[in-house]
Amino acid sequence: QLQLVESGGGLVQPGGSLRLSCAASGFTLGYYAIGWFRQAPGKEREGVSCISSRGGSTNYADSVKGRFTISRDNAKNTVYLQMSSLKPEDTAVYYCAADGGGLCGDVISSYDYWGQGTQVTVSS
Repeated sequence: QLQLVESGGGLVQPGGSLRLSCAASGFTLGYYAIGWFRQAPGKEREGVSCISSRGGSTNYADSVKGRFTISRDNAKNTVYLQMSSLKPEDTAVYYCAADGGGLCGDVISSYDYWGQGTQVTVSS
């Protein structure tokens, strides 16, 4: 079983930054595309960003382009989401998910494994 653990969430003021980490336990991430998703109270889970298994391609939701950066260090079995210029509307539980196909899927169902999420709260 591939286990994913998110970390790095917390409370931050508007305009601040956080770096989220998604680490695999027991299995290598080298063959997996990794997506970041978020879910705010009362809203559907939405895609935030994705990176292919080798890091050759990335994508971002329009709402976070220019503010968030996804990266990976396969030697550490870890994917990162650097979040800058945070806004209150970024407040959500953030999840990472793995796709064994190695490419970023267009829909949530493309991802086979999910972490339990980390809370990000942007508030003054």
